[in-house]
Amino acid sequence: MVAGGLAADPTFADVAAARDLLAGHLPVTPMWSYPALNATVGATVFVKHENVQPTGAFKVRGGLTLLASLPAELRARGTITYSTGNHAQSMAYASAAVGVPCTVVMPATAAASKVRALRALGATVELSGPDMAAAQTRAEEIAARTGQLLVSPGDTAELIAGVATTYLEIIEAQPDLDAVIVPVGSGTGAAGAGLVMERLAPRCRVIGVQSTAAPAAYDSWRAGACVRRPIRTRADGLATGRGYELPQRLLRARLAGFHLVTDEAIAEAQRLLASDAHTLAEGAGAAALAAILARPADFAGKRVAVVCSGGNASAAEIAALSNSNALVAAAA
Repeated sequence: MVAGGLAADPTFADVAAARDLLAGHLPVTPMWSYPALNATVGATVFVKHENVQPTGAFKVRGGLTLLASLPAELRARGTITYSTGNHAQSMAYASAAVGVPCTVVMPATAAASKVRALRALGATVELSGPDMAAAQTRAEEIAARTGQLLVSPGDTAELIAGVATTYLEIIEAQPDLDAVIVPVGSGTGAAGAGLVMERLAPRCRVIGVQSTAAPAAYDSWRAGACVRRPIRTRADGLATGRGYELPQRLLRARLAGFHLVTDEAIAEAQRLLASDAHTLAEGAGAAALAAILARPADFAGKRVAVVCSGGNASAAEIAALSNSNALVAAAA
């Protein structure tokens, strides 16, 4: 079980405290609107560049918040988690920052570049099983044997409070947004967005987006209960096979909409971000823009923030950026 300093559900006060904590570790990330991109999509789009974080993704906010909040006796146990990449790098980076050991269990199919990045941060990496479900089972076995602190990538209040600071920055920079679109894997980002917008910008709609090839969070939100679904997407940051109770509980009360997009649409959004916004985005990082491309009438003339949640694109994604057909094939 995950242990930390917050109650079961994070609050806006926890988000504000997380921002104060993170101010000493991370600068505010940029958010830009690009005329060429706006002309293409027919809306005023503000791209929040979480791809420039030191780990290449927004989740580092959550890892630092969690590790800073742990009492010394829990830190001494070391941490263990399971992830396809970005949450793993967040935990490794934050654990290194406070000087505690970190173990990450990843599916055997994890990209070599992500494994290398984790080891460079000092983490111990174990590859186990074909998917996240198998990696979770293995992480739980190790934690039970070693006493390491098991950190759920979704059901951890400190992670949500930390990543929610992204949305404080967004709404402070652009207080009159019509919507903010958030890629959803475990759902921590969208849950954090809901906490912030509920307090500071209640007319701003929070919209989640996930791949049709891994719809567990979407189906859980629709059903009102956590369900499991197969993972077939190539977008690692969206590749979760089940709903997580804590973010889903927050999303049910705060999410204005939830869209599914194909991996092909995500690939086209990656290409558009590269050409019109000078931005390298991994699949999950392009999903928010893909939602606008898939439903242009819903966003026509609106002021919308899209979260480029990460830039850890695979070698195949990077190589395919100059060829839209090849990029679609890489994501298929």
